[in-house]
Amino acid sequence: MHLSWTFSRYLGLQFLIGIMIVFGGCLVLIFLVDLVELMRRAASHGDVALRMLITMALFKLPNVAENALPFAVLFGSIWTFVRLTRSNELVIARASGVSVWEFMAPAVVLVLFIGAFMITVYNPLSSTLVGKFEQLENRYLRGATSMIAIKSTGFWLRQGTGDTQAVIHADKVINAQKTLDLEGVTVQLYRNQDSYYGLLEAKTSVLASHMWHFTDATLTLRNGTPQHFDSYDLPTDLSAEQVRESFASPQTISFWQLPRFIALAKAAGFSALPHRLHWHAVLATPILLCAMVLVAATFSLRITRLGGVPQLAAAGIVTGFLLYFLSDVANTLGTSGIIPIPLAAWSPSLVALSLGLAMLFHLEDG
Repeated sequence: MHLSWTFSRYLGLQFLIGIMIVFGGCLVLIFLVDLVELMRRAASHGDVALRMLITMALFKLPNVAENALPFAVLFGSIWTFVRLTRSNELVIARASGVSVWEFMAPAVVLVLFIGAFMITVYNPLSSTLVGKFEQLENRYLRGATSMIAIKSTGFWLRQGTGDTQAVIHADKVINAQKTLDLEGVTVQLYRNQDSYYGLLEAKTSVLASHMWHFTDATLTLRNGTPQHFDSYDLPTDLSAEQVRESFASPQTISFWQLPRFIALAKAAGFSALPHRLHWHAVLATPILLCAMVLVAATFSLRITRLGGVPQLAAAGIVTGFLLYFLSDVANTLGTSGIIPIPLAAWSPSLVALSLGLAMLFHLEDG
């Protein structure tokens, strides 16, 4: 027997409702938790208004919700299967000859469309908003005074020390993993934010002990003659670790812009492993969502045969925890360079998909 178009649409709508209800609940919970955490962090900054904290929580919400979507699909699908079973709709469909593959097809097609939407539309919007969140976080909660950027023209960094501002440009970063060694350096010097007073050019520069050490440097003050220095030191409040942490996080860059950013970062001398991993993980979203539906269908078959909603809920929680643990381990191994990036990004989705298929084959045809 084959599902009719009417019944397929009905099943798809039920799955969509279930997933959206669970996803909406996750959004509310995530927003409240983030808002409380921001209020706790802002307790030591008396000038941060509640309105600003709410805005920051809203900017961060889409990115965190994007990570929670697979679990919303898992629990939303389980809930939908339970509802269809308790109303005997799923039981009648099974008794009339509908296989698990047929009544699961609408859900699989639905999550494939959801995954495509997340990649093409939702992710660019989420990355823009979380970028604004990080800007507000640096301004109100961290008090950051530096900002870096990777462009086709090289490496750019803006720092503030006292009343002195410096815009540093380098053609290439030689060593960004341990220290911060720059090559072909130009520094524009300002006082009181926007009052230009000099230009420093150097062959190389090293950031160490909160000091920029320039070699073969030429300093040209405003309305002055160039002065050459074999070495020249410029104070800074930054450390190499802080500069690396200020590097644009993968979540702030759109899926469509990540390949170009990765190429620019590698050309500038920075490691782009986290960004490559994030790009592959986003690309694997539809497969991961399909795997969640398969796992949920496995639980639904067990409940129709064995019963026990508490056991079902516990199994879903354990499955979600194991998936999160596997993803975290794979991400750690990938960013450290121990395993290839594609393997680290795709393995959680493919493992979950394989397990779901194997269990369904065993329960349906075994």
